[in-house]
Amino acid sequence: MSTSFASFTPPSSTVVFLLAGGVGSRLNVLVQSRAKPAVPFGGLYRIIDFSLSNVMNSGLEQVGVLTQYKPLSLMNHLGNGSAWDMSGRTRGVKVLPPRTGSHDSDWYQGTADAVRQNLDFLKGHPSTEVVILSGDHIYQMDLEQMLAFHRSKEADITVAMMEVDIAKIHQFGTGITDAEDRIVEWEEKPEKPRTNLASMGIYVFSTSYLLSTLARDRLEIDFGMHIIPRAVEQDNVFAYRFHGYWRDVGTIPALWEANMDLLRPDSGISPQGWGIRSNPEAAGLVADRCPARFAAGCKVAGSLIAAGCRVEGEVINSVLSPGVVVGPGAVVRDSVIFADCRVGAGAVVDLAILDKRVQVGREAIVGEGDNLHTPNHLHPKHLYTGITLIGKRAVIPERAVIGRNCIVNTDAKLSSGAIVATGETV
Repeated sequence: MSTSFASFTPPSSTVVFLLAGGVGSRLNVLVQSRAKPAVPFGGLYRIIDFSLSNVMNSGLEQVGVLTQYKPLSLMNHLGNGSAWDMSGRTRGVKVLPPRTGSHDSDWYQGTADAVRQNLDFLKGHPSTEVVILSGDHIYQMDLEQMLAFHRSKEADITVAMMEVDIAKIHQFGTGITDAEDRIVEWEEKPEKPRTNLASMGIYVFSTSYLLSTLARDRLEIDFGMHIIPRAVEQDNVFAYRFHGYWRDVGTIPALWEANMDLLRPDSGISPQGWGIRSNPEAAGLVADRCPARFAAGCKVAGSLIAAGCRVEGEVINSVLSPGVVVGPGAVVRDSVIFADCRVGAGAVVDLAILDKRVQVGREAIVGEGDNLHTPNHLHPKHLYTGITLIGKRAVIPERAVIGRNCIVNTDAKLSSGAIVATGETV
């Protein structure tokens, strides 16, 4: 008995490029020693975990992670991909560092240029579609549904889009669509927007189209600025409408707000419910930590407390990463504290983000005063909502006072009783 394979069609294969090379300068001291996608989030995660978990949960198996700026912590976090079930004979996460030489021009000049410089990875993994993601967004998306939409429209490019506040639309690429969701006009970061439909920086390309369009003009270095506007005029570009939680956490206020969303039951964000995974063994973040401990008389309300923490004082409306210690009489309020920080007895941390291993001495105050609206003098576009930012391993000594919208740089060591006025940087 013979078997015919004439009608057999192999399953469609998809390659993912995860863009994780941006400088992320608006995150200030949080990206002095790490790439933006490697910034901790929500106590247990890094930002990149969300995009990578979406890939895993969508059943996609080949991922190239494009790195560039300070990639070491990101590479250590990704490991061999096994934390996301991405290691094996048929699946994997491969870190693709830039092919840099001695000139700045050798670095990636834009999103399209980054993919263009790594086409050998794409050609080494035959596919029918390419998914391009950013590694700095907090969201959940079934990418298989987007792929199904792309195929049903026989699209060359599909752009994930969602409606946003019209006051914020100038930060995004925007699209005007017809009744079939075909994008008929495109504007990148318009000053006078005509729509509230914003690009999420998530794309599906038909592989053959991507290869041909990247070969067409090497001066087209960015998808939003160059590739998509031209494709809208000439080819089949569709909008895949997304409805759900999504946040670009590329600024200090946005990162803080997304962490606070974890504490709000109606915010729509649910990493555990979404099946978001991290690498618990990377840098000793969670592995081998003891359970959190709460001393008699402590107070914890509306907060997320990770393993290895010890709370003797008060923690209100805050997110504490593994290993944080809050001493007796200390108060942590409306703050995000990264791993292994120490808040001494009687100290106050109010509306602040503390990077790893910060020490706050006895009776010190981080975030003092009611003046939330005087921006940081050196970085007025980074800190302007009252949040004070403390860099990794900084030492805030006993009885020091740090005002609002302040920056204390990585490894800074202030003198006892120092006063840093609102808006200052040390």
